[in-house]
Amino acid sequence: MEKKMLPKIIPELCKGCGICIHICPKKALRWSEDFNSYGVHYPILDENKCIKCYLCARYCPDFAIFAPTERG
Repeated sequence: MEKKMLPKIIPELCKGCGICIHICPKKALRWSEDFNSYGVHYPILDENKCIKCYLCARYCPDFAIFAPTERG
């Protein structure tokens, strides 16, 4: 059985489109105050709000967010 884990964000792959922030049903993502090497703010996750639906990962066009699983 797989245990759902929190989505992982790779800031350096993000180009700042904001799709993940707009698609999140629980508003668990917001812009960071920092910039990546593209010069854009990238999303950060509020772990207390995330329901692990992975819509952010599914809709990210740059694969900057992914859904890890832990087998146990």
